[in-house]
Amino acid sequence: MVAKIRASFTYYRALVGYPGCEVRLHDTMLYNSLFRYDDHLLVNPHIWGQPASANPLFQLRWTANAEWFERYDESFEAVWKSARPWAPDRQEHHRSGQD
Repeated sequence: MVAKIRASFTYYRALVGYPGCEVRLHDTMLYNSLFRYDDHLLVNPHIWGQPASANPLFQLRWTANAEWFERYDESFEAVWKSARPWAPDRQEHHRSGQD
């Protein structure tokens, strides 16, 4: 898993530094991957024993009474607040977690 996460950084490295773009790292065990873009939220639930590419991807958009969006967004914000900014030029070593 660590190798896959580090490999994904190659895609995000060029984006760091653009206005409004942030990449953060966390040590929280998640049961899905969340990607937030303004009023859009991509949710990739993790199904045990299956690679991410074999799992569904839900695209949620914020609208009035968007209960699913709001619940996933609350989860995203809670993890985001505790996460630390990723500095591509600085190698970090942690005992556990998603990085």
